[in-house]
Amino acid sequence: MTLPSGAVRFETPRGPWVVRVEIADTDESRTRGLMFRRNLPQDHGMVFVFPTTEEHSFWMHNTLIGLDMIFLGDDRAVLGVVTAAPNTDTLRSVHKPSRYVIEVSAGEASAHAIGPGTRAAFIDIPE
Repeated sequence: MTLPSGAVRFETPRGPWVVRVEIADTDESRTRGLMFRRNLPQDHGMVFVFPTTEEHSFWMHNTLIGLDMIFLGDDRAVLGVVTAAPNTDTLRSVHKPSRYVIEVSAGEASAHAIGPGTRAAFIDIPE
């Protein structure tokens, strides 16, 4: 399944960070996420666009790589970041209502100083 793509630009204390993302905006693409991938290039990921703002939880079933999950509110400000080990069914959340979640390789969010309040802008991502 080939997904549409776009980018997310984070305004960080270390300067802008642009992540090329695949757009998961259907139930099917959100359910599959990054399952079965063996690698994820640096500065690449997936944005999950949900139809509603609510507390979203993620698991890592059949996900072969560790990921950072960056939860964003309606205003595209970071609510929190969760790092998840591969192949686990533990539900992960920031326990706050979010509208978007960006997944990147584990460690990238901290390497770019992404944390609560960091602002993000969408490029070529329909809403």
